[in-house]
Amino acid sequence: MTTNRITTGTERQLIESTLDHNRAALIATVRGLSDTDARRRLVASLTTPISLLKHAAAAERIWFQRFWAGLDESECDGYSKRDEGTFTVAAHESVADVIAEFERASQRSREIAARFDLDDTKHNPREGTVSMRWTLLAMIEEFARHAGHGDILREQIDHPAA
Repeated sequence: MTTNRITTGTERQLIESTLDHNRAALIATVRGLSDTDARRRLVASLTTPISLLKHAAAAERIWFQRFWAGLDESECDGYSKRDEGTFTVAAHESVADVIAEFERASQRSREIAARFDLDDTKHNPREGTVSMRWTLLAMIEEFARHAGHGDILREQIDHPAA
């Protein structure tokens, strides 16, 4: 995954670079955690470090594989329903497994997004008409927010209150 942030270039280059930067930031919140620590429930919701990454992989599939590519759920490379199941991590899945899953989903998203211009639009039942630009910006927002959640969880794991 690209982590070199660019500060000049075309609009598309800047958007894609920022999205990749936020993808990498989200991965950084779980990298190096034990499987046990990555699954620690420190808040009332289903949010754990590893579940944030699992959720992000599902968001990639929902928006790029299902919505933009028009794939059926059975054609996606993992969970792609828009519900709380996006946070579900199977008992056998390790941190490395979920990082790899997110990286695969992100790569597939890049390939699908590349087929569309930023101004291309499709109708979404929840959001109305959306452009590829809006989708990429929504993913930047989503992953930045979840990287922030992951940072806080990681801080709680790495430096528990005395």
